[in-house]
Amino acid sequence: MDSVLIDVVTGDRPAVLDITGRVAAFCAGRGDGLVHVFVPHATCGVAIFETGAGSDVDLLASLDTLFPRDDRWRHRHGSPGHGADHVMPAIVAPAISVPVIAGSLALGTWQSITIVDPNGDNPKRRVRLSFLRG
Repeated sequence: MDSVLIDVVTGDRPAVLDITGRVAAFCAGRGDGLVHVFVPHATCGVAIFETGAGSDVDLLASLDTLFPRDDRWRHRHGSPGHGADHVMPAIVAPAISVPVIAGSLALGTWQSITIVDPNGDNPKRRVRLSFLRG
């Protein structure tokens, strides 16, 4: 298995960041297999979905509906409602795997690999990319 850590900057507010190009570059020339994308953070997730056309904004709005930024959370350090950030990875998992065929991601036409980060308190993230040959 080949594995690397990449750094991404998600910023100081909730964000959806498309990393498809970086994952594709990692897989290029590796043949057939699986790429595993993992964020080793308690308040961040990875999702495959269509970006642009408002979908990323819709996702963040949906997460705000599911996980309101108020004082209901027992986990209270950080900014108001930060406990919601710690619950979100149960819905938007911290890892995904994608088939790779002849060194290319086998994604659908409109699919992108994204980092979903509701936590503006931590603007810098690390992502582990691991390739398992088929």
